Amino acid sequence: MKTESISRTALVTGGTGAIGAAISRQLAQAGHRVIAVCLPADRPQAEAVQSGWQAEGLDIALASFDASDFDDTAASILRLEARFDAIDILVNCAGITRDAPLRRMTPEQWQAVLRVNLDSVFNTSRQVADGMAQRGWGRIVNISSVNGQRGQFGQTNYSASKAGVHGFTMALALEVARKGVTVNTVAPGYIDSPMISAVPDAIRADILAGIPAGRYGQPADVAAAVAFLCSEAAAYITGAQLPVNGGLYLSA
Repeated sequence: MKTESISRTALVTGGTGAIGAAISRQLAQAGHRVIAVCLPADRPQAEAVQSGWQAEGLDIALASFDASDFDDTAASILRLEARFDAIDILVNCAGITRDAPLRRMTPEQWQAVLRVNLDSVFNTSRQVADGMAQRGWGRIVNISSVNGQRGQFGQTNYSASKAGVHGFTMALALEVARKGVTVNTVAPGYIDSPMISAVPDAIRADILAGIPAGRYGQPADVAAAVAFLCSEAAAYITGAQLPVNGGLYLSA
């Protein structure tokens, strides 16, 4: 059911993954034109996800480019803006993990995570923020993580990248606040997804026991928070970090 009276064009990086697909779906259901971004190598799997959307009556476009590469991102967004006129909503959901204790972490593991999780936020935002400001309306939502707030053993790369995401959010929010553009962060906790399913059962049980809500989050929980921040109702919220973690980590 459509809940927005104004249709905007939304670009979602990582838009066919577990959380990204839920965000793409939620924004499409709100009446927006949605472009879900995947890596070129992941196009076949993305097309299968797209077929599922089509079966639901949702017309979500696919775009294939590497958001961690500045030049590829710039050229791809330029083509998309020519096709869709403008990008009004940007959701940065692309992310990877390469876990290891720092003493065993390689430079390649560090750099790969920072490129995908943090550089991609710069690469995409750099292309669309000026246009949003010139038009006097825009929404940028960056997906961080509870582990960017509290840290996590074996994730110095991931935690640093996700903490950096919110630092980026706060700084950019100040730059564009007077232009009708909001920039916010959503920080999910442990979400029921292939990533958490790959964790050994004993560790999964320990994680679940530590979540006050008594359950893992669902991708739809994150998507609902993103959709709200992208709405007209959230026009006076900017530079904020919205936790979606079931009470796992409480911050003032």
